[in-house]
Amino acid sequence: MDVRAEFLNFFKQKGHTIVPSAPLVPDDATLLFVNAGMVPFKSIFTGEIPRPNPPRATSCQTCIRAGGKHNDLDNVGYTARHHTFFEMLGNFSFGDYFKEDAIANAWEFVTKVLKLPEEKLWVTVHDSDDEAETLWQRHVPLERIKRFGDKDNFWQMGDVGPCGPCSEIFIDQGAEHFHGPEDHMGGDGDRFLEIWNLVFMQYYRDEKGVLTPLPKPSIDTGMGLERVVAVCEGKQSNYDSTLFMPLINKVAELCGKPYHYEEGASYRVIADHIRSVAFLLAQGINFDKEGRGYVLRRITRRAIRHGYLLGIKEPFMYKLLDTLNDLMGEHYPYLIEKKEAISEQIRLEEERFLTTIASGLELFEKELSQTQKIFSGAVAFKLYDTFGFPLDLTQDMLREKDMEADVEKFDALMAEQKQRSKASWKGSGDKVAHGDFKILLERFGANEFTGYTQTQDHVSVVALLDDDFTEVQRLEKSGWVMFHQTPFYAQSGGQCGDSGEISGYGEVLDTKKFFDLNLSQVALQNPLEVGDKVDVVVDSSRKEIEKHHSATHLLHRALREILGEHVAQAGSSVEKDRLRFDFSHPKAMSEEEIAAVEARVNAMIFSGVDAKTEIMSVEDAKNSGAMALFGEKYGDEVRVVSFGDVSVELCGGTHVKNVANIGSFFIIKESGVSSGVRRIEAVCGKSAYEFATTLRNTVHKAEDELKNKDIFVGINRQKKEIVRLKQEIEALSANVGKSIEAQTIQGVDVIVERLDAGDIKAKIDDVKNQKDSVAIILFQVKNNKVMIASGVKNAPIKAGAWIKEIAPIVGGGGGGRDDFAQAGGKDPSQIDAAKKAALSYAKKILQEDA
Repeated sequence: MDVRAEFLNFFKQKGHTIVPSAPLVPDDATLLFVNAGMVPFKSIFTGEIPRPNPPRATSCQTCIRAGGKHNDLDNVGYTARHHTFFEMLGNFSFGDYFKEDAIANAWEFVTKVLKLPEEKLWVTVHDSDDEAETLWQRHVPLERIKRFGDKDNFWQMGDVGPCGPCSEIFIDQGAEHFHGPEDHMGGDGDRFLEIWNLVFMQYYRDEKGVLTPLPKPSIDTGMGLERVVAVCEGKQSNYDSTLFMPLINKVAELCGKPYHYEEGASYRVIADHIRSVAFLLAQGINFDKEGRGYVLRRITRRAIRHGYLLGIKEPFMYKLLDTLNDLMGEHYPYLIEKKEAISEQIRLEEERFLTTIASGLELFEKELSQTQKIFSGAVAFKLYDTFGFPLDLTQDMLREKDMEADVEKFDALMAEQKQRSKASWKGSGDKVAHGDFKILLERFGANEFTGYTQTQDHVSVVALLDDDFTEVQRLEKSGWVMFHQTPFYAQSGGQCGDSGEISGYGEVLDTKKFFDLNLSQVALQNPLEVGDKVDVVVDSSRKEIEKHHSATHLLHRALREILGEHVAQAGSSVEKDRLRFDFSHPKAMSEEEIAAVEARVNAMIFSGVDAKTEIMSVEDAKNSGAMALFGEKYGDEVRVVSFGDVSVELCGGTHVKNVANIGSFFIIKESGVSSGVRRIEAVCGKSAYEFATTLRNTVHKAEDELKNKDIFVGINRQKKEIVRLKQEIEALSANVGKSIEAQTIQGVDVIVERLDAGDIKAKIDDVKNQKDSVAIILFQVKNNKVMIASGVKNAPIKAGAWIKEIAPIVGGGGGGRDDFAQAGGKDPSQIDAAKKAALSYAKKILQEDA
């Protein structure tokens, strides 16, 4: 049975609109990821936007709980039900039906569709909810209805806001499987498993904790797909179901060891984590050092480490993608579409971590052997900072030993590092301003954007908001204006918002979209009042913005042609004087590739094809080959912008009428954004002319400075002069240090000196060639930094161990081979102390060997 499809179709027949799963990155500054099915509908429940029509919906929402307040990462693989990634089935009523229909629908679905045995189903209600208990008695005997308090059966969105009692449906999995002291209704055992939670959102809790009945109570339900599938298949663990066993079997195949549930935590961790990793990458999250990208990295590295425990010492997670796509690709086709890019990003991340995991595990085991109960926070930090072990990965390894890490010390060291590097946390979501938007939407609806065909208009001021987004009747100096229709483009899809003028009143500084409202930010010389009729003009910079926007479309096409079809847009910024385009690609572009892409874009511009815009359904647009961006919200009808047959994309922005209007196109810079994501910065139009002019002037200045019209001839002349000067310096340096003297200890010439000039590595090689048995360590200061090198020939001292012992004295670290090693330090004032320690160390080793 396809439980997902059965659920959605069941509620569709009950008048619900099927809403596709929203992106895992929410429109909510308080959340790292979508962690529940109701999150995409939060603004409706809180009243910030009007109710949809019809006011009921159903969805199968992808969710992640692996960071922040909602973090199940530690339990994944060790319990039967915890996951980082899961799908939440839900049906929602926005002030429409309430308890009676919600209960009846739930009972019908679990007994008639899922065909779960009625005699094994139990229900809980809030201890104050007589109504719910009475309604449930139509379906369930009273002895199988239990009342519980706020902890178990009361739900709230936050300390302030909508809330209400809830009712949960449980299934008895059988005393024959679970017979511990906690295996009773209300206990912590697994015998009675919750499968569905029905939230009756009927109150509003204010700042004082007072509950006030809502005028239109709502329904919010959540049923985890993974546990329901397991129940329907008669499994006591989600991981034993058909959603996970193909992945677990593939892991067993890759490691060459059969899976047994009792010792199978590592198999389960990997099977769970590949789902999170693939979905996050498919939705545009990339490996990073902070934010969501860091959570992605933590999950991936935890899975790699569990693969390591199974004996897999090479990249393997990317090999699970075919199995995952067989399981989920039909419902989430973007997994299949982006498989190659996802595979490459996972493989590269695995390679990165595998280069350090062995050394990290060696350090971990060494510290573990000296630990009684609390693992060193300093070592945990070194594992993180040097070997890429996230803290929770170290904690995961310690839990297997029944130990804990000194998190306080780890956090202190992390804070010090952040202060040193001036790193800043990017936050868990973009801050969204909230104001009187719902009122405006209900009163006026979305105001039409007319800027596709005109850049000036005579419009009415229908609403004014101050800087805090509170509605006012009169605006004196600054705030936001809503016109009944507007030619000003609101920032969206990478294109910046329009600026311009309100004739006789002031400037439009920017234009943004808030819940489908196009609002213009203004700076006024004369007050505006609601009802005023004004003339507005879009700034001429719009033409340059359009050139850069159209150029991004051509750039996207060129990148796919030159680099491959795996390239996908990962973000963009379009302004009047530049464009920035982020895209998925595993490595830096070569100079040849950059030149080829630039040439291809210019060739498209030279073709002079007209832009074509069509309005069609989303399905027709995709069937026509139009490219869509994941996470963008498209309506029933979409705008398709095409330039000949080379570029066809869904886009709501403004564009040139003909590609020739773009002018010249220059790539200014190619760089990395994060693992697997590259960035191109480019200019066109007026900015391209300015760039070319600046470049020409720079060349002329270089010709003057080099005193040669052929700057390459001049540069080569300068290179030869530099070589000559270097040779002179080397000749001088060769004479420095000739007075180096050796001490003979146990038949070995020991040299410990500071050289202020010359190449200390070359000097060591020279000394080793001259002597039969020598141990030499040299110090040098350059740019206020200490450089150290050591060499050993036919002596019992090991250069790597010697330098590792001495480098910390000058505030550094390093190592190397037994015969040669190098290190660096940052405290030149300690060189004398380091020299003294180096000589003592050499004497000790040589005497012990004797």
